[in-house]
Amino acid sequence: MDQSSFLYQALVYLTAAVVLVPLAKKAGLGSVLGYLVAGMVIGPAFLNLVGDSSDVMHAAEFGVVLMLFVIGLELEPRLLWKMRKPILGLGGLQVLCTMAIVMVLAMTMGYDWKISLAIGMIVAPSSTAIVLQTLQEKGLMKSEAGQSSFSVLLFQDIAVIPMLAILPLLGSGPTSPTNGSHQSSAWIDHQPAWIQTLLVLGAVVFIIFAGRKLVRPLLRMVAAARVREVFTATALLLVIGITLLMTQVGLSPALGTFLAGVVLADSEYRHELESDIEPFKGMLLGLFFIAIGASINFQLLMNLPVLLLGIVLGLMIVKGLVLFLLGRFFRLGTDQNLLFSLGLCQVGEFAFVLLSFSRQEQLISNEITDLIMAAVALSMALTPILFLLFERIIQPRVGTKQALEKAPDSIHEKNPVIIAGFGHFGNTVGRFLRANGIGCTVLDIDSDRVDFLRKFGFNVYYGDASRHDLLHAAGAADAKIILITIGDNEKRLEMIETIKKHFPHLQMMVRAADRTDAYDQMNAGMLHIYRENLDSSLRMGVDTLRLMGRRTYTATRAAQTFLRYDELAMKKLSSIRDPKQYINISREFIDELERIIQTDTHASDIGQQKGWDEESLIEEMKNPG
Repeated sequence: MDQSSFLYQALVYLTAAVVLVPLAKKAGLGSVLGYLVAGMVIGPAFLNLVGDSSDVMHAAEFGVVLMLFVIGLELEPRLLWKMRKPILGLGGLQVLCTMAIVMVLAMTMGYDWKISLAIGMIVAPSSTAIVLQTLQEKGLMKSEAGQSSFSVLLFQDIAVIPMLAILPLLGSGPTSPTNGSHQSSAWIDHQPAWIQTLLVLGAVVFIIFAGRKLVRPLLRMVAAARVREVFTATALLLVIGITLLMTQVGLSPALGTFLAGVVLADSEYRHELESDIEPFKGMLLGLFFIAIGASINFQLLMNLPVLLLGIVLGLMIVKGLVLFLLGRFFRLGTDQNLLFSLGLCQVGEFAFVLLSFSRQEQLISNEITDLIMAAVALSMALTPILFLLFERIIQPRVGTKQALEKAPDSIHEKNPVIIAGFGHFGNTVGRFLRANGIGCTVLDIDSDRVDFLRKFGFNVYYGDASRHDLLHAAGAADAKIILITIGDNEKRLEMIETIKKHFPHLQMMVRAADRTDAYDQMNAGMLHIYRENLDSSLRMGVDTLRLMGRRTYTATRAAQTFLRYDELAMKKLSSIRDPKQYINISREFIDELERIIQTDTHASDIGQQKGWDEESLIEEMKNPG
């Protein structure tokens, strides 16, 4: 069998993943470590079933690009703006401090300042792929450490761009192209400096403009065709097109796709794009981790074990100390700071690109490059072990303030109604249905609330109700109605899309926080929407009218008229995007509603409905004759 053939290589990589990753997960080691071990096993050091893994790694790096696109889809621009301080402050200081310390250490070892600066730039970034994958897998992205890690990784990805621009200035000129050297294929390199700047800015502006004005109409057109595979192809085309554009203008493809994801974060097709990209992202990231495991130079490790391990531990200690001190400065709790420092202390995948570029520019010798590449691969391989060390040993002793996400409960009942979210809103509805003999399966993501409610006799199950597998376990395939009462608007919309896709028979009744929230749900196709403050507000208005001397029937009828007309107005206003048009039509609705209620209030028959008033009823009891 030809070991260099595509099918043979695919067979080896897939077999290694299928066999070793489930074993690693079952042992509690995590999928990333499983992929890395799979790469080591099939690599040159052990079974030698695959040759040079660099080509596979270059292809699999597209998984990192897809991951940044999906992360961008989950971030709204306003949320990104709120994170500007940790991104610029925490991320910027980490890169600068790490570069400076490593540069000084390299100079004390006798290296020229140019080589030392290059080494500092190469080892400053951490592994976006491994860290974010592990944080998501362990449910830590929402924690303080997870948010801080994301901020630093995002800045590092951006910082690679100026690093690639500085390295040629430090080198003595490019070598002739050799096999495996980094070669820039960007046509921007041949343009004058001022044109390069304009092209880079133009590419960023084009991505923002296209995301707003071109991509959304395209997605609507493709979605209207109702051919699922074409929508998937469109999602991939979008990412590949942006990757190619960023490569041609000399920018990071990961940065470009992340920006595109942020632009599309408030699109109605966000969840569909995310679900279509997710399988490709997962497969390519797994392939990337396997390629890293296969690329570890164990021969060099056996020849120079003390030197290589010293480099690995030295780099990880320096980066860890810098991160820990910055975490203290930015007031991270001890437990979160330790997780933050251990999680980001490795050297990332961009080191391979920067090393190859440095060697092409005759800045770093082949011997130094081989040592650093082996150290980078080993540091990445040690990262999942550090996460495991934190989870098993450090966390129980330090006492984390933000517990790791636990596994969802097993569900052993099926009911005609499912309630997703059992806070103040869902709890009221649930108690009302329970009092009327309606069986409900209740899901909630807050483990403390679940434990508290169980003390009152409520059968509440812990788990994320937006997950398809958990809904299936809760009996969604057989249930009739689902009440979506969770507090997070984004999660509610995500649930709506999941249920429409996998359980279309379920009748959805959805909680809404306000009018904007209700508009989003209407645009998602919801008919039964319940604004959580509306009834309370109208009840307060009715009581105010009664205290002002209005009859109870008159006040209640006015409230019902207001509610009915307001719901009708919302349906019409939900499709209006132009702010001026929205304001004008809203004013027309407000004026018309006031005229309707005024006319209805003065109707001749309303004042006769005295039976609604407690006072008139009491008066009639006193004077029966």
